[in-house]
Amino acid sequence: MPTIGFWELILILLIVLLVFGAAKLPEIGRALGKAIREFKKASGESERDDKKSDK
Repeated sequence: MPTIGFWELILILLIVLLVFGAAKLPEIGRALGKAIREFKKASGESERDDKKSDK
């Protein structure tokens, strides 16, 4: 399976910059970070619930 190289990553970032603009990038990054934190929090709670039900 091919991996994403340096130049492909640069191309993707340039396209994102063109589509959303420089002003929206911090907003998008903040929203993405918040979504990742919420996902980790939810998955951690699920694991704790599983451990409690096993006991």
